[in-house]
Amino acid sequence: MKITQAEFVISNTDPAKCPTERVPEYAFIGRSNVGKSSLINCLTNHKSLAKTSGRPGKTQLINHFKINNHWFLVDLPGYGYARVSKQTKAAFQALITDYFEAREQLVCAFVLIDIRLEAQKIDLEFLTYLGETEVPFCILFTKADKLGKNQAQAAVAAYKKSLLQGVWAEMPPYFITSAENATGRDEVLAYIEDINKGFEADLNNHGF
Repeated sequence: MKITQAEFVISNTDPAKCPTERVPEYAFIGRSNVGKSSLINCLTNHKSLAKTSGRPGKTQLINHFKINNHWFLVDLPGYGYARVSKQTKAAFQALITDYFEAREQLVCAFVLIDIRLEAQKIDLEFLTYLGETEVPFCILFTKADKLGKNQAQAAVAAYKKSLLQGVWAEMPPYFITSAENATGRDEVLAYIEDINKGFEADLNNHGF
């Protein structure tokens, strides 16, 4: 897939106010400071589509971007940032769960995981939530440029082991990525393109 157009559409705190167009929607979410904004900019080939910041927890809204006038990329607030207040954390959590449980247009959530870290409890809990809620998702391991190829593969293997020791019977779909050198970019976009084709076929055959 070649991205030729990417534009900001709307930011809000209420899933009911999200765009109503019947087009596929992909949500990007992860623990704060996982490199989400940088990866979104890499995928869309725009330097500042999503706002990057040295201060984790900057994204506090549901941000919709229209891609190729054909599908939505959604930038969601990060979770697990310790320096925001308990009240703010609770608001983020409600915002996130309301979005995932209300958006019929959502076809896949991309959960970003820092490949350098051992499996974090909050990430594992969030993946379990998505599984229990039956939200289709894919894992994007970020910051792969910080590790060698063998180290990255070993990190993924360790993460898989952590998942399979829990409630998971198999490893969810995943990609190894880097916003720094565009590792995984083409593969992620091809994955989205395949889902889009399936969405269009279902729409043509059955309606939305």
